[in-house]
Amino acid sequence: MSPQSPPALTGHSRTARLAGRFRALDPAVLAVGGYALTRLVGLAVLAIASAVTDEDGLHRLKGRWDSVWYVRIAENGYGYQSTLPNGDVHPDLAFFPLFPALERGLSAVLPLDAAGAGLLVSWTAGLAAAWGMYRCGAHAFGPRTGVLLALLWGVYPTAFVQSMAYTETLFTALAAWSLLAVLRGRWILAGVLCAAAGLTRPTAVALIAALGLTALAGLVRDRRLPARTLLGVLIAPLGWLGYVAYVGIRRDSATAYFEVQAAWGNSIDGGVALARFIGGLPWPAALGLCAALALLGLLVVLCVRQRQPLPLLVYTVGVVGVSLVGAAYFGSRPRLMMPAFGLLLPPAAALARLRARTAAPVLTGLALASAGYGAFTLLGPGPP
Repeated sequence: MSPQSPPALTGHSRTARLAGRFRALDPAVLAVGGYALTRLVGLAVLAIASAVTDEDGLHRLKGRWDSVWYVRIAENGYGYQSTLPNGDVHPDLAFFPLFPALERGLSAVLPLDAAGAGLLVSWTAGLAAAWGMYRCGAHAFGPRTGVLLALLWGVYPTAFVQSMAYTETLFTALAAWSLLAVLRGRWILAGVLCAAAGLTRPTAVALIAALGLTALAGLVRDRRLPARTLLGVLIAPLGWLGYVAYVGIRRDSATAYFEVQAAWGNSIDGGVALARFIGGLPWPAALGLCAALALLGLLVVLCVRQRQPLPLLVYTVGVVGVSLVGAAYFGSRPRLMMPAFGLLLPPAAALARLRARTAAPVLTGLALASAGYGAFTLLGPGPP
């Protein structure tokens, strides 16, 4: 007698079997693989939009705006400055050295130019950031929330920057793994990763504060400060302070770094410039921006109510604060806040309570919306 053929699978049973296979995967694989898929969707939409508009999408990812400055530093070192038509001078010392150093090193050993090496660094760091975020989220609220945290970061409105030769992914990866090291009590590793983050972006002051305040809270609680904790806290600011000192020595001025940032319009004004910017907008735009800021404030409140671990909460609030109190180019502020991945933990936890069949369409819609916005922005005239 011939064996009977297996019964045909219905649509529901096929979905259930596929869901079962996904559940059988390691959550870290789901987090990193799902994040990679979101970025592939973004690149695919950019490729289609580039073909339709006859634009060079790849050039927008590695050869415009800040990417050009990093490549110039990688190839020639520091020393270049640009004079704008209004007389303002923009020196390349405003850009921190780790990213261009990696570009230079990789282009020396791989068949890539510095711009291509920048994309390799950014894309690899994006995967490392997703993995680190998953670990932080899983440590605090469980594996499912950790997976969704990584996926939500991949569909962030300005997630297209994660595919550019920019420093956001490198900095976020270093920050996430540094915070995870603190959560696991590995203070020396946390300090070393924080020091590396301090060589990547000025936003590292938020990470330095997170380590310092967490150590202080431990001292108050336990009435003792272990040597490894003290050493980690002392190592943490060395990258940021080292670069500030380098700029000061190079320009023979203790305040040279802050003068360089001010020349780029990045001085700290406590939010005055932001208020003036809002006040100068047409009322519908001003109302929309105020609504966005209110949503940001709500997310911060939810982070507090969620009882996020202290280092993660301090870091998140610090990145948001640093992004709002400067007088920098306003269009860049959403991407400047992107490393504050703790903001995504409340929605990640909310999605984790839903069934997969409900969460999947939500994530798919967000991925397509993020990809469309990214293509529109990248192919537009202004910087992200």
